[in-house]
Amino acid sequence: MKKSILLFIFSLSLVVSAQQQSSQQNKDSYKNPIFAGDYPDPSILRDGEDYYIVHSSFNYYPGLLIWTSKDLINWKPVTHALNKSVGSVWAPDLVKYDNKFYIYFPANNTNYVVSADNINGPWSDPIDLKIDGIDPGHFVDDKGDRYLYFSNGGYAPLSKDGLSVTGKTTHTYDGWKIPRDWSIECFCLEGPKIIKKGDYYYLTVAEGGTAGPATSHMVISARSKSPFGPWENAPNNPIIRTNSSSEKWWSKGHATIIDDVKGNWWMVFHGYENGYYNMGRQTLLQPIEWTKDGWFKMKEGIKTEGEIKKPAGQSIKSDFTLSDTFTGSKLNPQWQFYDEYDSKRATFSPNGIKIKGKGTGIGQSSPLLCTPSDHSYTADVEVELEGDASAALVLFYDTKLFTGIAFDKENIMAILRVWQFPTEKGINKKHLFLRLEKKEQLVNMFYSIDGKDWLKTENSAEVSSFNHNVLSGFMSLKIGLSAVGDGSVTFKNFVYTPK
Repeated sequence: MKKSILLFIFSLSLVVSAQQQSSQQNKDSYKNPIFAGDYPDPSILRDGEDYYIVHSSFNYYPGLLIWTSKDLINWKPVTHALNKSVGSVWAPDLVKYDNKFYIYFPANNTNYVVSADNINGPWSDPIDLKIDGIDPGHFVDDKGDRYLYFSNGGYAPLSKDGLSVTGKTTHTYDGWKIPRDWSIECFCLEGPKIIKKGDYYYLTVAEGGTAGPATSHMVISARSKSPFGPWENAPNNPIIRTNSSSEKWWSKGHATIIDDVKGNWWMVFHGYENGYYNMGRQTLLQPIEWTKDGWFKMKEGIKTEGEIKKPAGQSIKSDFTLSDTFTGSKLNPQWQFYDEYDSKRATFSPNGIKIKGKGTGIGQSSPLLCTPSDHSYTADVEVELEGDASAALVLFYDTKLFTGIAFDKENIMAILRVWQFPTEKGINKKHLFLRLEKKEQLVNMFYSIDGKDWLKTENSAEVSSFNHNVLSGFMSLKIGLSAVGDGSVTFKNFVYTPK
C-alpha cells in the first residue's frame, strides 16, 4: 500500500514538473503572429529599451496607431499619430532623429510627414512633401544629411528639419532579379528600409508583389559602403520567402531589421495566413543572424510558424481589448471610422457613444470599426435608435462589400453581400441587442429583445472571398458599427469573445 502511494506521489510530481516545464517553455518562447489580424507593413523603432511600431492604416481614422513594447512580443497602444484625413495611408516609416519622432507615409498620390517631440504626442498635422512614390524610407548619411528612399529605387534629399523635400529623386537601385519560373504577382520593388552597421549601409526591400500567389512576396537585401550605392545584392537572396502554398504563412515580406537590447537581431515583416486571407496581413517576427562576410540571413533551424525563443526584455502588461462599454469620454484606441474622423459625429457619455446617422446606406455611413484577431468569435452590442436612424453590426470590407445584421424602428434586416432586406418584420423596437457569430468563414446573425434570449435569423453568410485577391484594395474584414439616416444611434456594451 505504501509503495502504491509513493508511486502515485512520484507520478504526480512528474506531471507537475512537466506542467511547470511546459509553462516555462511557453514563458520563454512565442509563436507568430505578434500582431494577429490586419497589421500590415510594420515599421519598427528601438529607442533605448523601448520598441515602437506602426502599420499602414489605409482609410481608417484616426490613423497610424503607435504601439510600444519592451520585448517585441507584448504590445500596448500609445496613440494615433494621424487625425486629419488625407486618403488611404500606406506603408509608413517611423523614425527618431535628433530627439524628435517622425512618421513618413504615402497617401493620395503624394507623401506626408507628421512629427512629435514626444512619442505620446501631440503629433503635428500632416505636411505634404509634394513628392510622388510610395513606401518612403528615411535615412541619414555620415554627414548628417537626411533623405527619403522610395520604392522606385531612388532617393530624394530632405531639409534639416525633415519637413520638406529639397531636391529631385535620384535613381540608384534596380532590385534583385527574380527567376522567371517563380510564381509571383509582379516585380514590384517596395518597402525600402536602410540601416548602417559597421562599414556598410544595408538596404532591405520587398519584391514579388504583396498579394497574388502565396509565393509572391519576399525579402531582398543589398549593401553598399555609401547610402547612394552602388548596391551589391546579397548572395543569399531572397532572405525569406514563402516557397509553397502548403505553408501556414503566405506572401511573407515588407521587412525591417532591428537589434534588441542584448545585441541580437530580428526581422519584423508581414504575411497572410493560409485559409484566413480576409484577416489581412499579420505582423510576424523572426530572428536573423550575421555571417562572417557581413550579410544577414534567417537564423538556422527556425520556422515562421514554429515555437521561437523570445527576445530579451521585460514583458509589459497590456489592458488592450476589443470589448468596450463605451462609457468613457473619448474613443478608445481599438476604434477607427472609415474614411474620416468627424469628432462632431460622436458624443460620449456614461450611457454609451451616440453617433449621428450618415448617408442612406451602410456604405455611405463611415462605420466605426475594430480589427478582430481571431478566426472565430462573437461580437455583441446593445443599440438604441433615435429619430429615423437605422443601426447595423457588420463585417465590413469596404463601402461596396459588407455583411451583417441591421434594424430600424420596424424590422430586423439581413445584409448579404450588400443586399439588405427585412428578415424579421414588425419587431417595432428602438432598443435591441445585435450579435454576429463567426465560425471560421461562416457568419450567423442574431438579435435579442432583452440581451439574454437570442434569436437566430434564417440568414447566414460565407465570407472567405472578402479579401484583396478577389476585391483589391488591401483591406480586411473589420467589425463595424453603423448609423444610417436621419437621427442617431447609441451603442454600448460591445463585447468581443474569441471562440
